[in-house]
Amino acid sequence: MLKSNLNKSKVLLLIKSCGFIALILLLAGASFAQFTTFEKAIADFDATVAQGVAEDGAGALSLAVFIGNEVVWSKGYGWADIENRVAATAYTIGRIGSISKSFTAVAMVQLVERGIIALDDPVENYFPDIKGLVDTIGVDTPVTFRMLASHTSGLIREPRLRGAASGSIYFWEEKILESIPMTAFQTKPLTEYSYSNIGFGMLGLAISRAANVPFMDLVTENIFKQLGMESSTFILDSPELWARMSVGYSKNRRTGEVSAEAATRDHFGRGYKVPNGGIYSTVGDLAKFAAAMMGESPVAILSPENRDEILTLQAPAEGYGLGFTIREADGMKIAGHGGSVAGYNAGLTFDLNSKIGVAMLRTVSYNPPIQRLLR
Repeated sequence: MLKSNLNKSKVLLLIKSCGFIALILLLAGASFAQFTTFEKAIADFDATVAQGVAEDGAGALSLAVFIGNEVVWSKGYGWADIENRVAATAYTIGRIGSISKSFTAVAMVQLVERGIIALDDPVENYFPDIKGLVDTIGVDTPVTFRMLASHTSGLIREPRLRGAASGSIYFWEEKILESIPMTAFQTKPLTEYSYSNIGFGMLGLAISRAANVPFMDLVTENIFKQLGMESSTFILDSPELWARMSVGYSKNRRTGEVSAEAATRDHFGRGYKVPNGGIYSTVGDLAKFAAAMMGESPVAILSPENRDEILTLQAPAEGYGLGFTIREADGMKIAGHGGSVAGYNAGLTFDLNSKIGVAMLRTVSYNPPIQRLLR
C-alpha cells in the first residue's frame, strides 16, 4: 500500500490539467478511500489500457510510474513492430519529440553553472549568426538564452524555409543557419509567450558554440551518461538499440488504415529539429531524468538553485519555465513536457511536491477513458 498526500480536489486538478497521465499520478498517490490498494487500481487500469490498445490496432504504448528515483510499475502494450510481430515492452525505444527541449534547457543551465554563459546574456555574444533574424517590427532588445528557453523571444514557431524539417541529422546545424534569415519576429521579446521550435533549435546551436562542444555531445556526456540513461540517444548507432526501436505509426481517421510511411520518412530526415525534438529514449530513462529534476536522483546534474530556476515560471510565460511546462495549484506543482512527431507521441509529467510521476511513449492513437475509471 502506498501512502497518499493527494486529496480529492488535487486528483480533479490532475485529471483536468494532465489528461490520462493524471490517472497514473492518481493511482500512485490515491488514498485508501479512493482505492483499496495500489495493486487493484493498477490492475483495473492495466486491463482497460490493454483492451484499448488492442482495439486501436496502431502500434505500441509504454508506461512507467515512478516515485522519486524508483520506477514502481511499468509495462508495454501492443506492437512495437506490427509487420514483424514485435511486442512492445517497458524497454521499447521511441522518439520523445519536444521533451527534447527539456534536455536542451538543462544543458544550457549546466553551462551557466560552469560560468560559460549567463541566462540573460545576449545570444549574439556567442552566436553572432542570430543577428540575421528578420526584423520588421523594430526589435530593440537583444535575444537572450532565457528568452529562447522560455519561448518569450517573440520568434515565429517554424522558419519559412522550405525543407527545414527534412534532411540528415548530420547536417542539422546547416539547416539552422539556413533558417535564421527565414525566421521572423512576430512580437517584440518579452511581450508574450509564443512557442517556437526554431527558437529552441537556435538555442541548441548557440550553447554548442558557447561551449565549443558539439550539441549532441553536451547532452550525451552531461545528462545521458551521468544519469545512466543507456537507452537514450540522438543517433541509433548499435544493433541492440535498433532491435528495441518502435516503428512509428499514423492512423487514418476516415479509413482506419495504419501506415508507417510518414514516421519512417521523418525518422531518417529531421532537418534542423535536433535540440527541439531529436532524442530517442525509453520510459525508464525518462523517469531517471525526472528524478534528477526533482532532486531525487543519486546523481546531481544541477545544483538545487538552478533546478529551481528551470522549474520556475518565466514571465510573461504563464505556464512555462525553462524547457518545462509548469502548473501550480492546490498545493501541487506539476512539471514536465509533451512531445509529438510523425508517428510518435510522448509525455513526461511529475509532481515536485509528492515526487510522483509518469513517463509515456506511444504510437497508438488510443487515450484511456479516465472519467469512466474514476467513477
